[in-house]
Amino acid sequence: MSTEPHHASLGFTTQDLPAGLHICQIFSTDEDRLDAVLKFLRSGLEAGERVACFTDKLDDARLASYLAENCLSLDEQTNSGAFSKTSAGEVYFADGRFDPDRLLGLLQQFHQGSVADGFPAARVIGEMMADVLRLAGVDRLLEYEARVSVLLREHPITAVCQYDANAFDGATIMQVLKVHPLMVIRDAVVHNPFYVQPEDVLGTRC
Repeated sequence: MSTEPHHASLGFTTQDLPAGLHICQIFSTDEDRLDAVLKFLRSGLEAGERVACFTDKLDDARLASYLAENCLSLDEQTNSGAFSKTSAGEVYFADGRFDPDRLLGLLQQFHQGSVADGFPAARVIGEMMADVLRLAGVDRLLEYEARVSVLLREHPITAVCQYDANAFDGATIMQVLKVHPLMVIRDAVVHNPFYVQPEDVLGTRC
């Protein structure tokens, strides 16, 4: 078995990137969001990865049609365990609150299960809905994103976090950028100049 780290395309870039990246996509149109989601899911499945999507805004018929155009069957990928789609609200806001500890546990289990089932890598894309601003636990949003970066050091899921520039104010978007080492700019993944190390955000040394 190869010991080389797994690399794959994210679909919406021309780059082949190593697994385990924490990427922020700030989008301003639903077309941009959907384009990134579809290409990210397709490229992960084509690479043999386990792929998860947390969204309330992806129609099954649209996804099935898109995958079929690229010689992939949504039913086959779902039944094999390679693909799953879960409501963003169900994932992020269970019990009507935002709980980073529960979410980090889900990500850890997702990676461990993927490795145990023989997948070469795992990836997830999810949109953080503005509903988080009205829920208990919202003050832990930046803590959560910083801790994701720490978690990925041992559980290298490729994670894309989508934020709607029209739903969050500018100050919140800037804070969100500070806790993502990479960002999407013009269909490319680049190092984020605003990034602050998670240890500094959390006030700890991991």
